[in-house]
Amino acid sequence: MELYQLKTFVAIAREGNLTRAAESVFTSAPAVSAQLKALEDELGVKLFERTSRGMTPTDAGRSLLDEAERTLASATRIRSAAEQIRGAAQGAVRFGTVADPVAMRLGEVLVKLAERHPQLTLQLRQGLSYQTIDAMLRGELDCAYVMSDREQVEGLALRRLGPLDLVVALPVSMAEANPELTLQQLTSLPWVGTAKWCALRNHVDALFAAAGREFREGPMAEGESILRSMIASGIGAGILRLDQAQQAERNGELRIWNGWRAHSWSCWIEPAQAKRSEAAEAVRTAVLEAWA
Repeated sequence: MELYQLKTFVAIAREGNLTRAAESVFTSAPAVSAQLKALEDELGVKLFERTSRGMTPTDAGRSLLDEAERTLASATRIRSAAEQIRGAAQGAVRFGTVADPVAMRLGEVLVKLAERHPQLTLQLRQGLSYQTIDAMLRGELDCAYVMSDREQVEGLALRRLGPLDLVVALPVSMAEANPELTLQQLTSLPWVGTAKWCALRNHVDALFAAAGREFREGPMAEGESILRSMIASGIGAGILRLDQAQQAERNGELRIWNGWRAHSWSCWIEPAQAKRSEAAEAVRTAVLEAWA
């Protein structure tokens, strides 16, 4: 039995819903479901009933919930005592991130920090990547995840963590009305854009340039989740991360156009010259381990 399984058990009981529980422990709903099943198998009892109103604890679940909470509280006290003995990192770190914590492996980072440095506090701030970079340059953040095509940013240290595949997504009605789209036809359709400083916008401009056209401003989305919603609602085509587009396509929200693919990068940024605090160094170590 692992402590993260008990944390998941408690989160499901509190939230009454797998999706909300997953968000509260910074992981995915399938991962939460798998952790719950593994715990139920080990304990030999069913902890929840799935109902139309969500996840309802069984009699066994209610009986064990208090024990799980006490165990987690005891584990926290033990870690705190050990951290004080060995002088672990303490303090607050202002951490910027994009809107999708799962794709950025933020959950893994938080688990590592909670286990190693329970006295460390992360002050999370979500935003668009170009806004997060500006906040870093203004000194409002200590470190951040961003999506960027850039290899360097003046005044900041940038490290590429992994590639992010990008695809063109179409509203279902638009895809069904145009089953054999060429690039020229694609760029003649209505589009949903993003801000000029956004990494996704760079790829929209490049796609239109390949068709010998210039992208014209129209409907604009502030963020990937809004962009996905606008495409699904039929406003126009747009560029999404492949993982988001595939999920939306499985849900019947949109269609992926298979005639184009590109990639951007998940990146880690921090001040280039400033000496890192012990807390910031602890966060950096956890991030690089999660992406190793």
